[in-house]
Amino acid sequence: MAISRFGFQRDEFLHLALADHMDWGYKEVPPFIALLAKITTTVFGNSVFATRIFPTICSGLIVWLTGLATVEFGGKKFAIALACLALIFSPAFAASGYLFEPVVFDQLWWVLSSLLLIKYCNTKVVKYLYFLGVVIGVGLLTKYTMAFFACALISGLLISKERKLLFNRHIIFTAIIALIIFLPNMVWQLQYHLPVITHMTALRKEQLDFLTPWDFIIHQVVDNGMGLFIWLPGLVFLLFSPGLKKFQFIGFAFILTFAFYLIMKGKNYYLFGAYPMLFAVGATALEGWLQTSSYALKALLVAAFTLPNLLVLPIALPILSLNQTIAILSVGRKNLPFLNFTIIWEDHKMHPISQNYGDMLGWEELTAKVAQAWQSLTPEQQRHTQIYADNYGEAGAINHFGKQYNLPVVISLNSSFALWAPDNLDGDYIIYVDEQGGKNVKKLQLNPESYHKTADVENPLSIEKGTAIFLLVHPAQVVNELYKKELAEKRLQ
Repeated sequence: MAISRFGFQRDEFLHLALADHMDWGYKEVPPFIALLAKITTTVFGNSVFATRIFPTICSGLIVWLTGLATVEFGGKKFAIALACLALIFSPAFAASGYLFEPVVFDQLWWVLSSLLLIKYCNTKVVKYLYFLGVVIGVGLLTKYTMAFFACALISGLLISKERKLLFNRHIIFTAIIALIIFLPNMVWQLQYHLPVITHMTALRKEQLDFLTPWDFIIHQVVDNGMGLFIWLPGLVFLLFSPGLKKFQFIGFAFILTFAFYLIMKGKNYYLFGAYPMLFAVGATALEGWLQTSSYALKALLVAAFTLPNLLVLPIALPILSLNQTIAILSVGRKNLPFLNFTIIWEDHKMHPISQNYGDMLGWEELTAKVAQAWQSLTPEQQRHTQIYADNYGEAGAINHFGKQYNLPVVISLNSSFALWAPDNLDGDYIIYVDEQGGKNVKKLQLNPESYHKTADVENPLSIEKGTAIFLLVHPAQVVNELYKKELAEKRLQ
């Protein structure tokens, strides 16, 4: 029920749209998510539930792999239960584990790559290194953050006493396998003028520059809730326990990745994939301390380290109705002010719900109002009408929900939509979705009689509240000239 409540999140619309334009790369993501989108829509359909099947399965795999890692560290039943339950009830993983985004798949490859290296350290069986090459290659086709984590693992090995692992021919073959898998995306990036650099520059300017190192630290402390008391001891044990010396590189890799994102002002969830190994070690250490303890004490500890997270779970996962969620967050705002950061949006203001939830609301209303403008035109006028949206969320939503209204393909120059945008925006009629509520359309300096607002998004909880829909009638040539100029710039980015 939780995975289909509220509706699609903004980014999910973009990832679903990629399935209609299969390629080896896109402006903001590698191609893996597009492939999954194509499989999803072909096999399961277009519903919210169907879209989130793969992420949900992936989340389960991460829990399973965490249990396997716990065994590799020497943990038994109690350690496995504690590590897996801590992960399941972690607000961080609950929030990122159900949405159709590259994040959860990226976490899977981080966990699996760590596990394969641990397996190799325990067995010296070469196949695990070759599997590692495949995982890193696929990981790079999922999210470029895999490159940072792979570098952190290599650096961690160089620092640790396991550095000899890097000096054998099998590691060279591992790297070759990863590069061969990643090569098509590398070629695509070069063909399209390295859009990943443009995307990261824009991301830094629009979002990351507003983050502070302190914000990042606070999130790492609180995002896993009570799991802090498992992963933090796990990190200490990885670094200083004589019995875990051969796995010390995992701890070094975590610290290096943490430091990198701290300096680069990374988003809090960028580091989430490194935590399951720490959960596994921390749970194993606790099991060692409690060897002679009763089952009742162990059960009490499991409950203490997991169940309190239920209090903040509605902030991370839509397990309640919208009204119930608003009520819970209102109570939290009054009585738990230290959690108020969860309802502060990019406008730096507090809202009744989190921005992630705000990104799930208002899209069907937006599409319906665009459809009203479309239906106000005669069939002849519709044949000469184009729909233009300012941002990828609006374009993706209209692309997804517009099928039921027989709307034409929506045009946008935002994000990857620019890759398949037509050469001209020259329709006799243009339905324009203005994310600034009218400010952007005024910049076009059109004759006041040639356009009028037909509607705007009214949902007070939606991040799109105030987005306006305009109908431009016989727009001036300047509109197309501005469009072509921006399109030419986008094609070089």
